[in-house]
Amino acid sequence: MRLLFVGAVRLLLVAVALVVGAASALAAGNLAARPDDIEIIMKDDLTFSKYEFKLETGKYYRLTLKNVGTEEFQFRADDFWRNTFINEIKIGDLEIHPLALHDVEFDDEGEMLIFFVPIRPGDYDFWVDGMEERGMKGKFIVR
Repeated sequence: MRLLFVGAVRLLLVAVALVVGAASALAAGNLAARPDDIEIIMKDDLTFSKYEFKLETGKYYRLTLKNVGTEEFQFRADDFWRNTFINEIKIGDLEIHPLALHDVEFDDEGEMLIFFVPIRPGDYDFWVDGMEERGMKGKFIVR
């Protein structure tokens, strides 16, 4: 009888640990909530408006990505996008609901909004293709 009781207590402790572990693994993000705004402006002098962003897993964000000059910029963040749920991309009145994202390109001045939720912690680089060595690179730090 005592052995049965000890086994039941152990089973209960394992179940509690699994429930607590699963609850802590749930993301706090809510796609129906207002997203936190972040912005990257790409300029003709080959600079970004900001080079580092600290983000949280499970949190909903709206990235405003702007090209304010005449240079052609291909913005990339390969590993970041692979570890992110992308809800929507808006360009003017157009909405795109992609399954994945590789890069976005500006042939001229313009703006787009990317709505996303980071799903995996890590340090992820972003850059303008071909301009990294000239300073157009930054980092998303996801915790």
